Amino acid sequence: MLEVVQIPCLSDNYGFLVHDPASGQTISIDSPDADAITRMLETKGWSLTAIWNTHHHFDHAGGNAALVARWNCQVIAPKGDAKYIQNADRWVEDGDEVFVGTIKARVLHTPGHTMGHVIYVFDQQRKAFVGDTLFALGCGRLFEGDASNMWPSLQKIRDLSPQTLIYCAHEYTADNLRFALSVDPENQQLLERGAAIRQAREKDQPTVPFLLETDLQTNPFLRPDAPAIRAKLEMQGASDVEVFAEIRRRKDGF
Repeated sequence: MLEVVQIPCLSDNYGFLVHDPASGQTISIDSPDADAITRMLETKGWSLTAIWNTHHHFDHAGGNAALVARWNCQVIAPKGDAKYIQNADRWVEDGDEVFVGTIKARVLHTPGHTMGHVIYVFDQQRKAFVGDTLFALGCGRLFEGDASNMWPSLQKIRDLSPQTLIYCAHEYTADNLRFALSVDPENQQLLERGAAIRQAREKDQPTVPFLLETDLQTNPFLRPDAPAIRAKLEMQGASDVEVFAEIRRRKDGF
């Protein structure tokens, strides 16, 4: 069994510690706030084995050096972001495997937000750490790639078990909800999820992690093939990537 500890970091980031009780190994998914991560490690009585970076942005890799200095841990980082992330011990790419103890995760390359972005999927445990590729009811901005890169990346996540718990790196859900309702206003499942999201945020409770199955039913960025969304956008004859691109364009200006 994996133990996952979610750590609020910076203004709206989440850091994650993934711990294998059998081996005692602990990895940090990204390093948004080295101090917050170290405090949690000390509270739990754990030592940091490795950092697994999803991409190079500062709120994901900015704490690498401080954590390495404190814990003498390894850094595993995406090969496609090698020019940005310094001194990694291992570069990974699509199809590689990484381990915490004996527990295996797959590396999937998900370009779009950055061109090197990767995610880490524990298939047996049904957990996926997706960085900024996917958010609850949203997806990452296309800072380096375009829709033709990002849509296949999201399809890789769509293909995971619907029972996968998705751990994304930001608490953007309330804002994403407002946009999702603008392009999919008649989606009853979205309306019901929206009520639960508002209630959680009013109590300052996180909306992460979330079940992939729920996002498949309600996240417009995962549903460019949905007839209701296509009708709302007046894009019934367009390709999925064209519809996705329009959804992303609208969200950028929302």
